[in-house]
Amino acid sequence: MGIAWVFPGQGSQKLGMAAAVLDLPDARQRFALASELLGRDLLAICAGEGLDAIAAPTDLNDTRNTQPALFVIESLLVDGLRQQGRSADLVAGHSLGELVALYAAGVFDFETGLALMHRRSTLMAAAGGGAMTAVMGFDRGELDALVAATEDVVIANDNSSAQVVLSGSPQAVAAVAGQLTCKRAIPLAVSGAFHSPFMADAAQAFAQELEAVPFADAQVLVLSNTDPTPATSGETIKVRLIQQMTTGVRWRETMDQFTALGIDTAVEIGPGAVLSGLIKRSGEGIATAQVANAGDLGQ
Repeated sequence: MGIAWVFPGQGSQKLGMAAAVLDLPDARQRFALASELLGRDLLAICAGEGLDAIAAPTDLNDTRNTQPALFVIESLLVDGLRQQGRSADLVAGHSLGELVALYAAGVFDFETGLALMHRRSTLMAAAGGGAMTAVMGFDRGELDALVAATEDVVIANDNSSAQVVLSGSPQAVAAVAGQLTCKRAIPLAVSGAFHSPFMADAAQAFAQELEAVPFADAQVLVLSNTDPTPATSGETIKVRLIQQMTTGVRWRETMDQFTALGIDTAVEIGPGAVLSGLIKRSGEGIATAQVANAGDLGQ
């Protein structure tokens, strides 16, 4: 029996998500620390306080708010599981979820992770000018051929055999999505071409930030987005994290690794159940569970 802890990324956030973890130890202190670092009330942003119904989701969906908010919430849930004596055999996170996975694996402490998430989100938000579109229900060969024949577009998130996210220039992304025979193509509300070469400057700046940050060896196996082969070396994990901003999220291959490594249960830690859905549809027979709030820790 093997257990994987998996951590969702941007897109799993929703208004009110913080209220479900506020009864956990240190919850308000962590939100206060994050708010001080960001220079704005992150807890109020999560609740939509003081904002009208239209503005509130937009504020929470700002990359600079989304990433730290999810890091705080998911880290609190990790600590809740730890306090119950629970552990995982391996960890993996989708995009920003990878930083929470590294926290869960003991690679760095909460304060370090929060500072890295703040820097990452700021750099990504500033690297505008691109677009992303999710496509579902397509022929993989046709997709790969279109991407290969079109400049300035890549597969940013290879989520499953039936779902990917394209990233690149608005024109190139629209061209591939328009030519591809698929069930659905949904433009994403993002400010840039994340997980693509358009993030090169941001990745370089993030790499300079990481140089001075010590990464301990992981206490459990880590599957990174850019290279989903098992690793525990802190230096290896750091190199992979640097590469993550300009390369794709290889989640389809990550799920394949679960089976190869004997994982039979995947626990999604954070709001929603997007990763659980992908794992269920992968058809590998892996059981899934969700820990999205303090109540789930009592189960």
